[in-house]
Amino acid sequence: MSFKFANPEYLWAIPVIIILAILWFVFLRKQRFAKITLSSTAAIDNKTSFKGILLQTLPLLRLLSIIALIIAMARPQTFDSDEKVKTMGIDIVLSMDVSASMLAKDFKPNRMEAAKEVASNFIEARPNDRMGLVVFSGESFTQVPVTTDHLIVQEQLAKIKHGLLAQGTAIGMGIATGVNRLKNSDAKSKVIILMTDGVNNAGLIDPKLATEAANQFDVKIYTIGVGSKGKALMPIGMNPNGTFQYGYADGEIDEKLLKEVAKETGGKYYRATNKESLEEIYSEIDILEKTEIVSSQTVRKTEEFYPFAFFSLLFLLIEFVIRHLVIRRIS
Repeated sequence: MSFKFANPEYLWAIPVIIILAILWFVFLRKQRFAKITLSSTAAIDNKTSFKGILLQTLPLLRLLSIIALIIAMARPQTFDSDEKVKTMGIDIVLSMDVSASMLAKDFKPNRMEAAKEVASNFIEARPNDRMGLVVFSGESFTQVPVTTDHLIVQEQLAKIKHGLLAQGTAIGMGIATGVNRLKNSDAKSKVIILMTDGVNNAGLIDPKLATEAANQFDVKIYTIGVGSKGKALMPIGMNPNGTFQYGYADGEIDEKLLKEVAKETGGKYYRATNKESLEEIYSEIDILEKTEIVSSQTVRKTEEFYPFAFFSLLFLLIEFVIRHLVIRRIS
């Protein structure tokens, strides 16, 4: 609820009226009373008449009446508003590679953790869109269905780690699972952001078939190849205790395939060689896929001048009664 005056310019009259009242009281009022010089005031000390008290209240009542009237003329109002927001939204599925190569340390602390952090910021920056999460390596599954509950998406994103799925890189499966989550969506735009650092070498669905399915259901795919160019420190073997052995090796990304997937669906291919470039890629996608929001607002206005008008009349009435009835009876 908010409050304002419809005609606030009238309020400037209040300090003017108060100043005039003070001037009247100090300078003009003295002329209305005769001066008497007495040798002693002992006989009249502490003798305040009831009539004198009433006479002193009359100017105050008149002043209060005028001030209340001015406030009423300024028309105080209160407002209640209901805002209805219609989101012409975008449904977005983040499809993330969780194969062992995503643990490479050319990103800090590694490719997977850097990708999760940047994706988390992207989700936070788009509160009006529905988000879903798909992970893949040798196979794929839906980590989070498309939802408006971004807290759940963020929680599940934080839990992503290597070892959830079989070894390999099933890009076709990563696309197909994302399409499956979006095919029945009625959103204005349906988008998959697929991120991988490898070559399709596993899975039951060919990436080209998955791309055709995406086209059939009007799903746009942005593809991101992750990894520095040249050798990177990455897992090259497994220790007996289950931890990885790291060594420098060349990463291989099927950029030709990722470019074709993006082009066929109306998306775009990006190459991220470090965390900063990955952040820039997500920022560009954020601009390209802006959500359109249509807002409507219902405002209820209530006039609040009635109490002030009432008190103005009340003070005036009290002054009239005191001046013409009460004091006349006392006299």
